[in-house]
Amino acid sequence: MQESLKGRVALVTGAASGLGRATALALAEAGAHVAIADIDAAGSEQTLGLVSDGGGSAEVVALDVTDDESRRTVVGGLFDAHGDSFDILVNVAGIDRPGYVTDIDLADYRRVQAVNFEGPIFLTSEFTKRVQHLPEGRTADVVHIVSLSAITSGSGAIAYNGSKAGFLNATRCIQRELREKATRAEDGTERPFPCRVQSVIPAAMDTPMMEQWGIPSHLMMPPAAVAEMVRTLVLLHPSAFVPEMQIVPRLEPNFPR
Repeated sequence: MQESLKGRVALVTGAASGLGRATALALAEAGAHVAIADIDAAGSEQTLGLVSDGGGSAEVVALDVTDDESRRTVVGGLFDAHGDSFDILVNVAGIDRPGYVTDIDLADYRRVQAVNFEGPIFLTSEFTKRVQHLPEGRTADVVHIVSLSAITSGSGAIAYNGSKAGFLNATRCIQRELREKATRAEDGTERPFPCRVQSVIPAAMDTPMMEQWGIPSHLMMPPAAVAEMVRTLVLLHPSAFVPEMQIVPRLEPNFPR
């Protein structure tokens, strides 16, 4: 692929495995320098090796998306190192802790909310504070990986589905707020806020997180398919944005609903 993202720096969370790793590879292939962020140091180094083997550029950053100090340190450090070239954030990190309402563990529930919902929202907050001063003609990109579980309901998935539903609605709130932050010139024209937030709503992917559910791999998408969609959104013309993009396997047994 042509290096359309050359000169841009992207922070990808959850990049030690699964969709995060696939996204890091896809963005690096397009020319971006990728900050591989995760709490899994060994997995992050493996992703770094794969990016390097493919001729891409990357670095590993230790990030706990649930920790405010960690979020601030990583975002601030990347801006210190790369300046305004750091203009892409992809929130991929996510976990699942199954549990029915009769037996769900409170600690597990809170951990899922922290990783899947609170963490990425406040990481986006930290990022948008930094890019709001980008000059005319520049547009930063945030992509939120939500889940089809945000708009469906499933047994034993209260924590995960609830966290993703909250994440989706919070993303909609952010999109509305950024629209309201457009600046109006004296001639009545408007300049958009210099950052757009788009979301991808994927169904099941063949990733380590899905192993516990025992879904046959042929009924799931490879994570690279969704990573390609992320790359497409980042490359979209800056005059437009995609509020929500659903992507599902062609053999998904319960879709369309």
